[in-house]
Amino acid sequence: MEVIPVINQPDLERVTRTLAALERFLPAGQRVHLDVADARFTFHRSWSDADLWPKLRSPYALEVHLMAEEPEKLAAEWLKAGAKRIIVHYETLRDPKMHHHSFRPEKVFGEILSAARASGAELMLAVNPETPVEAIRPLLADVSGFLVLAVHPGLAGQSFLPIVFDKIRLLRRERPDAKITVDGGVNAELARKVREAGADAVTSASYILENDDPASAYQELSQA
Repeated sequence: MEVIPVINQPDLERVTRTLAALERFLPAGQRVHLDVADARFTFHRSWSDADLWPKLRSPYALEVHLMAEEPEKLAAEWLKAGAKRIIVHYETLRDPKMHHHSFRPEKVFGEILSAARASGAELMLAVNPETPVEAIRPLLADVSGFLVLAVHPGLAGQSFLPIVFDKIRLLRRERPDAKITVDGGVNAELARKVREAGADAVTSASYILENDDPASAYQELSQA
């Protein structure tokens, strides 16, 4: 089971501290997951200065989870900053040129997909707990994988929602080749269960970084 540590912090100082904590146990070259929340799609705002990321000289491969409206703008910024994987929410794929209630996922998604391909980056699609697989069916074939949220987008530390198990199984049937990552509320027991349902990876913020022994918590999830 791949375990991807999450950076979900409100300011640069805490992002820097999180990276320093990860470097104590996470080998260089591993993947880290940066949550970018805009306080519009989510209830809180996280640090999201793409221009500053390269200056942090992180030794890790960066995936960026865009929990934000108008993701096409942020995707371009983070691809320029060196992101290796962009994760965009299906629920945010609105056309900014249209009325604010307009929902044209294929158009906005296509713009982000083209930008990711031009940068040699992967594109994954994130889905909220209540979004059914049927809703994202037109986009299933175009992404490298899926981020299945087991919590609602936003702050770390929420409880895992068991309704996602069926979604994981269905996505695995629909796309046997895809990467399926589960995001939110995962402990070692739940990591085992989502793996059995068909997931390849989990993200983790508080379970690892708020543990007295982050390295042991990371290994525990990895061995689930």
